[in-house]
Amino acid sequence: DVTRPDDVRAMFAAASEGWGAPAIVVANAGAAVSRPFLRTSPEDFQAMLDVNLMGVFATWQVGLPAMLDAGWGRLLAVASMAGLKGYGYVAGYCAAKHGVVGLTRALALETAKSGVTVNAVCPGYTRTPMLERSVETIMAKTGRPREAAEASLLVSNPQGRLIEPEEVAAAVLWLCGAGAASVTGQAIAISGGEA
Repeated sequence: DVTRPDDVRAMFAAASEGWGAPAIVVANAGAAVSRPFLRTSPEDFQAMLDVNLMGVFATWQVGLPAMLDAGWGRLLAVASMAGLKGYGYVAGYCAAKHGVVGLTRALALETAKSGVTVNAVCPGYTRTPMLERSVETIMAKTGRPREAAEASLLVSNPQGRLIEPEEVAAAVLWLCGAGAASVTGQAIAISGGEA
């Protein structure tokens, strides 16, 4: 549970015991609540910040020291297109993901000469269980069939298709390699051309 700093420390301790100090850390926990802003409770808004922003903060803060000691590392976050633009009915999610992009850019400046790069990938609507829940919600609220519900999410995607998880993983893998050593502080859209 990335919202609990003790759990994050325990995760790193267990991983370090089995595989050594982390050289690559990908913060990928996420959650979304969708409702109109005026019906969003402070607790729901805070929950979005806790999972989507504070979870990245906690994960990176525990993972970074070993990288600095080693003089090499890769910190990555799976943000979202919601970190680069706004979407209606997900104010807390957008605020948190914008925070992840800001954190990425700020920490990249702090680590620029250390051998550690810090980047975020910003997928558009990606075929995941979280997206499936969104599609089911649209179907339930509108009576649309699945294809129409999915299509409603893709109106701003010029390619008109969902992003596949493997596409996101490939971008993360590239950012971890030697060919991306000078790429830091970036929020890379993986979105079928959505801007």
